[in-house]
Amino acid sequence: MSEELTKQELHNLAMNIVGKDLEDQGYEFLGVNSKLKKDPQFVALKDKILHFVIVRAKSYPDDANAYDPVFMQTIKQHADKFEAKTFYAGVGLGNAIDYGKPVLKGSDYSVVYNGLQPIL
Repeated sequence: MSEELTKQELHNLAMNIVGKDLEDQGYEFLGVNSKLKKDPQFVALKDKILHFVIVRAKSYPDDANAYDPVFMQTIKQHADKFEAKTFYAGVGLGNAIDYGKPVLKGSDYSVVYNGLQPIL
């Protein structure tokens, strides 16, 4: 039996998904931090505007689009000092056969990712 991905491995997978999306949208990476609990994960530039992106890997039954509003306001206040826009990128990850089961090493997985959510 395969073992489950660790929290850090799930986070790295989410980072890769969001990073590819940012790259496809033309963002230029100024800083990338893939360590758990180190925020923001991406500091990027697009159209001469600085962007802070918070990435979170979520597993069923947690909603990939739900975030802690108090924490996100703290990040936004920090970003405002740099005249940066703040975004949340939640990535739901689950087993490809049964989304309610954990992602296993070396097996297929399903993704719920609805893009960047602006924090206003």
